[in-house]
Amino acid sequence: MRNHTVVSEFILLGLSADPQIQALLFVLFLGIYLLTMVGNLVMLLVIRADSHLHTPMYFFLGQLSFLDLCHSSVIVPKMLENLLSEKKTISVEGCLAQAFFVFATGGTESCLLVVMAYDRYVAISSPLLYGQVMNRQLCVGLVWGSWGLGFLDSLINILVALDLDFCKAQNIYHFSCELPSLFPLSCSDVSASITAMLCSSFLHFFGNFLLIFFSYICILFTILRISSTTGRNKAFLTCSSHLTAVIFFYSSGLLRYLMPNSGSTQELIFSLQYSVITPMLNPLIYSLKNKEVKAAVRRMLRKYF
Repeated sequence: MRNHTVVSEFILLGLSADPQIQALLFVLFLGIYLLTMVGNLVMLLVIRADSHLHTPMYFFLGQLSFLDLCHSSVIVPKMLENLLSEKKTISVEGCLAQAFFVFATGGTESCLLVVMAYDRYVAISSPLLYGQVMNRQLCVGLVWGSWGLGFLDSLINILVALDLDFCKAQNIYHFSCELPSLFPLSCSDVSASITAMLCSSFLHFFGNFLLIFFSYICILFTILRISSTTGRNKAFLTCSSHLTAVIFFYSSGLLRYLMPNSGSTQELIFSLQYSVITPMLNPLIYSLKNKEVKAAVRRMLRKYF
């Protein structure tokens, strides 16, 4: 028998302990979550209902909306529950399950953003062959590959983390369970888990970021070869929404997993941005800057109302 008491649950202490501030935060994050649900569900409905949007670009966008629904739903409901309850606990098993799905959906979204960057490159560099290159079979394969890589990467990290022992320390200074927040609580050797997570961060997330970066370098050279200003502007507009989504996702998600875990305000802000704010903003980014989506929404509203 080991000479320590094994912890069966953790206490999430990431947000304010002031009841009045907690009430305000509950209203704020509930509003954000409802906007996330409505925005992404409307995007999915519009893409499915309007035949004009049955193209590879909007097929991938629909997958992104579904991913944002999943990613937000893994984190926000438990956070809202903790804001209302005095006992802000989560079981060790539940914490590891949440960490798994956070990592899996985030990793899948990272891969999907690469796929969407490749789709934009093909659309701009070979517009006449776009339909043949980005055929239905390839699009489905790329999406399944993204889901497979995301969940495989997460599974490897969680299997390594299952060997960790947690004792004495129960407080997680975060609003959700993420792998970096669990390492300081372990009373066993965490070097293998940290190595696995760093390898995942560099190979999976940073590797995907490099692929997106090189895709946009190729897109930029292609746009510069376009002679007309109108053509250049049109080509740039087809990429602007995706580029904005990439900046929001990577500016916070990659930094969160690479920075040392400290429970700092900056760390919480990074986590809130990629796990709560970005899923809400993605439908707005793609709808406000996209004439086809706005036209499809108007057609759907005229049809049903």
